[in-house]
Amino acid sequence: MDTRLLDILVCPLSKGPLHYDRTRQELVSKAQRLAFPIRDGIPVMLESEARVLNEADVAALP
Repeated sequence: MDTRLLDILVCPLSKGPLHYDRTRQELVSKAQRLAFPIRDGIPVMLESEARVLNEADVAALP
């Protein structure tokens, strides 16, 4: 994932910051409790494609 792209991407719902989860290849929005997938190096920033995070997932975030 290109770090320059990470610097400008925000959550499409909250417009807040995203955290890159390298192991799961996702961009995570703590505010919305959603994880957006990265497929073939391209972030899929659609709410319908996002995975809903549970309490344990959110607690494990930095």
